[in-house]
Order: sequence, then structure tokens, then C-alpha cells
Amino acid sequence: MKHIRSTIAACALLAAPISIAAQAPTPASPNIDLTVVKPETVGFSTERLERLHKLVQDEVNQKQLSGAITLLARHGKVVDYHIYGKRNMETGTPMTRDTIFRAYSMSKPITGVAMMILYEQGKWLPSDPLSKYIPEFANLKVYKGTDASGKLILVDPDHPPTIGELMSHTAGFSYGFGNFGRPEVDAIYRDKQVMQSKNLQEMIDKVSTIPLNYQPGKGWMYSLSMDIEGYLIEKLSGQSLPDFMHDHIFAPLGMKDTGFYVPADKRNRFATNYTWKAETKQLDANPTENGIPTDYTTQPTMPSGGGGLVSTLDDYYRFALMLSKGGAIGSTRILAPSSVKLMSTNHVAESVINGTERQWGIGLSQMRPGFGYGYNVAVMYDPPTANLTDGKGTFFWDGAAGTWFWVDPTNDIVFVGMIQRMSSPDNHPLEYKAHTAVNQALVDPSK
Repeated sequence: MKHIRSTIAACALLAAPISIAAQAPTPASPNIDLTVVKPETVGFSTERLERLHKLVQDEVNQKQLSGAITLLARHGKVVDYHIYGKRNMETGTPMTRDTIFRAYSMSKPITGVAMMILYEQGKWLPSDPLSKYIPEFANLKVYKGTDASGKLILVDPDHPPTIGELMSHTAGFSYGFGNFGRPEVDAIYRDKQVMQSKNLQEMIDKVSTIPLNYQPGKGWMYSLSMDIEGYLIEKLSGQSLPDFMHDHIFAPLGMKDTGFYVPADKRNRFATNYTWKAETKQLDANPTENGIPTDYTTQPTMPSGGGGLVSTLDDYYRFALMLSKGGAIGSTRILAPSSVKLMSTNHVAESVINGTERQWGIGLSQMRPGFGYGYNVAVMYDPPTANLTDGKGTFFWDGAAGTWFWVDPTNDIVFVGMIQRMSSPDNHPLEYKAHTAVNQALVDPSK
């Protein structure tokens, strides 16, 4: 599963630049206090937080993980900031707080915020059909099995897929590899090399000829939906995706090391990516991202809104903190609280969540009662029912190389974790164990 997301991100390359409209001067980015306060001042136990440190450090000690950085905050105060291991095991370079990581699918929430900015500008509604803005999608068909000769049976959609369905992974698209989509449909994605397209327009042209995996709204399937969102952002804003994100998210929030490539003067801070080799039970340096050459040295020609960003822990904390504070940090406002609420509310139909046809989800993030998906983020709308200890309304996502974050609005918690390990069956368990380690350490939620 994580391997698949890395492939998606690694193959993605940016559409031809679009003319940039004149922008108002960017206000100064907000000051973020990263001073670590005593955990007990906001209800955490210092002693119990050692369980979080041991959880991560054990993986480093056992050489299952090269290094990591984790940050925990409550009420906007950092209560735990921990650095583990190495940025590069071969050279012995230590992990540092300014290390740059491949965010992969943790790009998706940022793309979601970009979409919500345009939503606030009146550029789209969740009920709008995709074909309103992408006419190439006007004649999409839906897969309905194969006939005796093996030919695909295609039918018209019950309704055109909407932007809301695109953002909740329920429109019917897939990625083309792994076991996400129908095998017959995924084969077409692979044959057309959708994620290897030269630019976003070419990607759209290819996807427009591929049937949806199911009737819109009737399933949940991990997909290139957020890459399609990247195309929508360019079309609705008149800017390239990198420029729009820089001007409306990164610069205002002071996310100075986040983007779609790593400039030459920052390459020495770029973490080595590793692949977990099951046959040898060890980490191997992975410069080509599982065999696919990846170039982070220049702006790509097809920026992947689904998985193309790089970032630092401090940068991503600024982004997550903004969401936890209802769309603003101090006087720097990115979204209204109502837009953050819309984004972080479950939009997967109950019939899909309770469906028995197939597993609706990816890895341990399975759609089930109490656990759904909003716009570009997973949502724990009833944690006890979903067998989770987080506060109600916790939303989160992760990345192919093991990065993860969550925002718990009930307990006012923000957590960000950064590692670089591909293809490990322990990436998802580590993420969920971190939730448990944090929640068990919150001994006085009233503070």
C-alpha cells in the first residue's frame, strides 16, 4: 500500500505554467513558539510520554528505522519534540529538525486546503459535476463486469461524479496499481501510463477514456482524485499548482521548506529514503524510489497534488496548527472555521461504510462505523465505535514513506511524525501505536 503511494508520487510530473495574476503583498508569516513546555501544564504525563519515545527509539535501535522526528502540541503549546537516529545511515549524518522529508500522500490535505480556498472564493460547490469544469469528463462510463468474451461491460453513471465525491475518494477513480481498483480497470490505467503523463492536461485526457470503478458515491477507493484536484486548482485559479500553494498557503504560513522540489542549496538537508526489504529484514537506501527514477532537483512538469510535496516537520506543524485553530494562526487566516469543519467531516455514505462487498479503505485505515473520510483527510467521527481512543472528530492522513499527522479538535491536540521508510508493513502500525501512546499520556484532559 505504501509502495503504491510512493509510485504515484514518484511518477508525477507539473503542467505547463499558467500566467500568474497579480498578487497582493504577502503578510509576514506568523511567529510559532516551538519552546517545549512541561507536559503536565496541559494535562500530559512526562513519565507516560516516555512510552512514545520508546516506541520510536526501539525501531531505530533495531535498525528497522533510520531516524525520525516527532512533535506533540496541545492548546498550541509544544509539549514534546523528539529527534531520533540518523538522516543517512551510511554517512552517519544525524537527523536534525530542519531535515526535509518526502511527504507523499501527506500532500493530499494541503491540496484539500487549496481546494477549500477556492471554495470560499465561490469557484465550486461540492454538488457540482466534475464535467462542469472538466468537459473531458462529460462522457465517463462505469465498469459493470465483463461479457463471455472478456470485453468490458460499460454503463452510464447514475449521476455525473461530483467535486464532493472526488474529494472524498468516492467518485469511482483509482490509481492503476495495487489492489485498489477493479483489475480490468486498473489494467487500463497501467496501459495508458496515467501517472507517467507529461503534464496534468495529458493526465486528464487519459483518465477521461477510462471507466469508473463503480457508480459515483457507491464505494470508496484510494485514487488519483487529488491529482485531478491539482488540475482543477490550476484551471479555477489561473495559477500553476506550485504557485497557488506557495502564494496562498506556504508563504502566508511561513512554510519555507515546503514545495514540489528541493533546491540545490537545501539538498544537504534532504533525508535519505529507505526501503524495508522483507527478504533480508533490513533497510536499503532507495535513491530511485522503488526502481522509478525520481528527480526532486527541479520543479516538475506534472505536480502531484496527491503525493508530490516535500516538507519539514516544523513546516507541516504550521499547516496542521492552522487547521487545529479553525483555519488561522494569529492574524494569518487561510480558511474560515466553517470550511475546516466541512473538510474534516465524514462525507462517505453510511451504506458504503457498512458495505460488505469489499474492504473500503487502505491498510489499517478501513472505512467502518465511526471511521470515514472527509475532504482529503480521514475522519474519526465516532472513535470508540471504531475501536480508537482519539477525541471525536480527529482527522489525519499519512504518506508512503511513513510520515503522518493528526489533529484532535476535541482534546486540542496536534501531532506530526516524520520518517523515511518505504514498503514496510510496520509503517501503519507505528502510526496507530503513536496515537495510542499519545492518548494514554493525556491523563488530565480538563487542563
